[in-house]
Amino acid sequence: MKFGKEFVSQMVQEWQDAYMDYNFLKSILKDALRRPQLNSRPSPGASTTSSQGPLKRRGSLYRAFSGLSNRYARNSPRKSSEEEEVILVSAVQEEGSDYGRYQTIFLRLSDEGGEYELLFFRRLDDEFNKVLGFYKKKVEEVVAEADELSKQMNALIALRIRVEKPVMGLLGTNTSIAAVGISPSPASVSVDITTSGGTRMDVIQEVEMTSEENDKPEDRDDGTTKTADTDHEANGRNAESSNYRPAPISIKDHVKITVQPQSPVLAAHEILKSSNSDVSVTKAELRKAEELMTRAFMEFYQKLQLLKSYCFLNQLAFSKIMKKYDKITHRNASKSYLKMVDDSYLGSSDEVSRLMGRVEAAFIKHFANGNRRKGMRTLRPTAKREKHRITFFSGFFTGCALALIVGIIVALHARDLLKSPGRNQYMNTMFPLYSLFGFIILHMVMYAANIYFWRRYRINYSFILGFEKGTELGYREVLLLSSGLSVLMMAGIVSNLDMDMDPKTKSYKALTELVPLGLVVVVICITFCPFNIFYRSSRFFLIQCAFHCICAPFYKVTLPDFFLADQLTSQVQAFRSLEFYICYYGWGDFRRRTDKCNESKLFEVFYFIVAVIPYWMRFLQCLRRLYNERDKMQGFNGLKYFSTIVAVVARTGHELRRGVTWKIIAAASSGVAMVSNTYWDLVIDWGLLRRNAKNFWLRDKLVIPNRSIYFVAMVLNVILRLAWMQNILGIREAPFLHKTALTAIVASLEIIRRGIWNFFRLENEHLNNVGKYRAFKSVPLPFNHG
Repeated sequence: MKFGKEFVSQMVQEWQDAYMDYNFLKSILKDALRRPQLNSRPSPGASTTSSQGPLKRRGSLYRAFSGLSNRYARNSPRKSSEEEEVILVSAVQEEGSDYGRYQTIFLRLSDEGGEYELLFFRRLDDEFNKVLGFYKKKVEEVVAEADELSKQMNALIALRIRVEKPVMGLLGTNTSIAAVGISPSPASVSVDITTSGGTRMDVIQEVEMTSEENDKPEDRDDGTTKTADTDHEANGRNAESSNYRPAPISIKDHVKITVQPQSPVLAAHEILKSSNSDVSVTKAELRKAEELMTRAFMEFYQKLQLLKSYCFLNQLAFSKIMKKYDKITHRNASKSYLKMVDDSYLGSSDEVSRLMGRVEAAFIKHFANGNRRKGMRTLRPTAKREKHRITFFSGFFTGCALALIVGIIVALHARDLLKSPGRNQYMNTMFPLYSLFGFIILHMVMYAANIYFWRRYRINYSFILGFEKGTELGYREVLLLSSGLSVLMMAGIVSNLDMDMDPKTKSYKALTELVPLGLVVVVICITFCPFNIFYRSSRFFLIQCAFHCICAPFYKVTLPDFFLADQLTSQVQAFRSLEFYICYYGWGDFRRRTDKCNESKLFEVFYFIVAVIPYWMRFLQCLRRLYNERDKMQGFNGLKYFSTIVAVVARTGHELRRGVTWKIIAAASSGVAMVSNTYWDLVIDWGLLRRNAKNFWLRDKLVIPNRSIYFVAMVLNVILRLAWMQNILGIREAPFLHKTALTAIVASLEIIRRGIWNFFRLENEHLNNVGKYRAFKSVPLPFNHG
């Protein structure tokens, strides 16, 4: 792979605008290469006869083999003077700027083609100053964050003492252990709690860093970083008692725990209580504070890793582009420029490496009980490996599902079931039961397609949706689950088609009639299974987000929560199928395939309620975001969902009641909801239809090169939204379709529309993150100082 492609593949996507623009500089050099005077310029030290006839090949062989000796000639006075005559690099301090800028003076402008080289160095300086400024800014941010984490650790340790009340030992005993701090300042202080005997904490000791030399990192053989703090820790047990002083226990009186409530009742109490009321710290809250601090350390360490990678990749890119410049122009200017890069803050700063060493030592000590292997496994989770068996089984289950579909079609035609007297009975009873699984499978397939295209166009969906690193599902895993569920569904349909009614009792065998209910029970049991099977972390993440959606006003709304709620708004027919399950197996006679749902007023009431629930959750989420963020756009979004609720109620009333009044109300409300939802989809969620954008009626930045795809998606969005109107227009049954089948098709079109919406919604969110260089999750810290 060429370096340009490898460079792009290893970028932090949210920082892509802050990286050196390697392709742009390379294009300038390609333009310079087209100049004949540059092509004919001899390389330094080359003879004039080496470029003619057979001598050219012979000379290239000698030059390729003489690389071993060229290394010793780099420091020769003659070559060094040649480099000095090409460029002159100097640092310039501009007024009003906190950072110095580097400027390169090209000394060979009078040479033929020198204007291209002058342009190259100007752009090169711009790119270097951009990279340098961004790196300095990010280092300052992590240094400030390290100070805050140190304060949070001091508060955590003090509250551990307050809650657990450890037995305090005498100073200077052999049980004292020195602590490791993470603050970048040389006088940083932290405390540590260790276990000894029957208690968790026997001695709390504190040590001051008296020299910056103690913090200098050392490289290990395994690629990790070792700091002098760990050596200091090893010698701490033999240190004199005068080197230690008690931990500042009084810090507990100056901090307030701000752990987010974990139940709706506590959340409501948190909203309604006075801001100056005292909060008693319990062991449960302390454990939650420790979990938050663990996540904060992991996120901070990941930030340091990416920042170190950013520094290394850009240094490598400058080295590659300068070598390419020397090769094209036959000059020797790379050494002096790369020396400047090495001497600059980008190449000489070791703040990030030292912070990584301190974070590792502190995390291992305070959160891994001194177990380095466990601590590093948490800080550096292994990348998820693609497994061939997943691809095999997903293909196998897909083939089985297709074979079952063919079998169902053959059975329908061979037995002429489409014209049988029991057709309407089957479509009214069994079809809604199995359509539930069809809606779920179709949504999973659309989600798998979304994942595939998100990865193809390098959209960081795992970060946007809040998945833990290494636990997110790929499109192969989602296809495996959907294909497995489709096999179970098709097998159940075949079993019901194959069973004939007993002409004497006019009843079906109860076993096969319970197949749909059994499938629902199996899916629910697998979803809530506590064992580590079937992607437990993803299942629990889904359950947590669903619980937050149900308790929408009592939890702070995050993107995964309202993204899932948006998915549920496209599964209204699936919710109604669940209602039908309860009615059919609770009040109906499933042995005779008869139901009394249409005769029940309670079923009719819940037919309204079930359809409104997903939109009501989104409405409450908008109100909560309006309360937290004070963003008026969330109020408008809430009004949009309220208009949708009115439209759903009106359409449902028209479906059940029928009449001119209901038809007028349903048509008016559905038209308003369709216009408002379509505008919000295209303009707010997708960020399109920008009049003054660089791309005509789109947005300035697009991840898909083919712009026509965006216009096709917008047209499809409008057309698929119009499918809502089929019930109002009186299209209830096609000549070759039953009304329940037509309803299922319309619901499937809505799921397809949601799948298309998902891609462009996350694309817009990704581009917003790129514009704000937002590459990390914001982890709430458990303590508030003051």
